Amino acid sequence: MKFSVLTLFPDMFESVLGESIIGRALKNGIIETEYINIRDFSEGNYRRVDDYPYGAGGGMVMQPMPIYKAYQSVCKEGEKPYVVYMSPQGNVFNQKKAIELAKKDHVVILCGHYEGVDERIIEEIVDEEISVGDYVLTGGELPAMIVIDATARMCEGTLDSNETMEIESHYNSLLEYPQYTRPVEFMGRRVPDILLSGHHANIEAWRREQSLIRTKLKRPDMIKKADLTDKEREMLKKVRRKRKKCSE
Repeated sequence: MKFSVLTLFPDMFESVLGESIIGRALKNGIIETEYINIRDFSEGNYRRVDDYPYGAGGGMVMQPMPIYKAYQSVCKEGEKPYVVYMSPQGNVFNQKKAIELAKKDHVVILCGHYEGVDERIIEEIVDEEISVGDYVLTGGELPAMIVIDATARMCEGTLDSNETMEIESHYNSLLEYPQYTRPVEFMGRRVPDILLSGHHANIEAWRREQSLIRTKLKRPDMIKKADLTDKEREMLKKVRRKRKKCSE
């Protein structure tokens, strides 16, 4: 799939997304990225892209025409890519949305700045507004990197296998189980014996149980969405009662 980012700061992206797993996906042609400088489509010697808002008020607003021309530059003839505007007013980004975006051939991400963009550009080209959390950043570049990273991981071939992504936190509305590596003992804390047993069925059962317990304790809002057996629900009730008793 292809990501086209419309931004005032294209240089921010290369050093972040050119490394590690996403960097390998780029080199292997699994994903493609391009970073378009909106200023290149502005007029005048100063390459101005913002102006004062109508109706007064503080701050500056990004003008619609440079953004629209930048958008047109990434569209092939007859193509309508899926356009995302990174905005604190959008729906909060999650794993489900990453999976949805990964199924699209071409995603254009618009990064706002200042007080945002002219509303008419949102009405004209934007398909969806996405937020990465209930807070405000100075621009849409960092949120755009998050969306690209999380979405690219869901593209076939980016990770070593489907198994890898399916055990990660949030994939099935569960947090990932605890992970350990060498040495066996560190600062008086040992790796759980079951992980050293070599009994794969028991290890998988333990990991599932730990994943459920972690999600219940750390993100109880997520556990409501998880697909649990009656036995697992009963196990979590016992965990809750035990913790309640310990806190009394």
